[in-house]
Amino acid sequence: MIDRSSDGLGTQLRRLTELLDGELEALYRAEHPFYVPRFTPIMKALADGSPLSIKQIAERSSVSHSAASQTVARLKGYGLIETASDGDRRCRLVRLTDAGRDLLPWLRMKWRATTKAAHQLDAELRTPLSEVLAEAIARLEHRSFTDRIAACASKLEGETL
Repeated sequence: MIDRSSDGLGTQLRRLTELLDGELEALYRAEHPFYVPRFTPIMKALADGSPLSIKQIAERSSVSHSAASQTVARLKGYGLIETASDGDRRCRLVRLTDAGRDLLPWLRMKWRATTKAAHQLDAELRTPLSEVLAEAIARLEHRSFTDRIAACASKLEGETL
């Protein structure tokens, strides 16, 4: 096993994402060639059957409005969701199509298996990854990485390299 402890944070996160999402994507695509992990937060948000606005989907799935909108467009292209105007036509509501609802039993089984595998991984670690990630997200929402870099850079000014 290669020691990656000296890799930068971004490199480590990309490698972790590759190991998690990359392998999950391969599992999904083996049965449904169009399905990718990026679809999961949106499909989960819509799984109860209630039509939602893009804003509501973004809030429920913890993704940006832009990411939710782009993913909705892709899901619509695969015929898994449809959009319609709300009663007063102020926003578009998104809901699953019959094809999207038909996919839910398979998805729910995959989601349960993925959750169990994540719990197993957490149990193998000194500090559960899910806790570290939640804590890091909370700290970065409190003080952005940009602010942290700027503060470090100002302390480094004048130092010779």
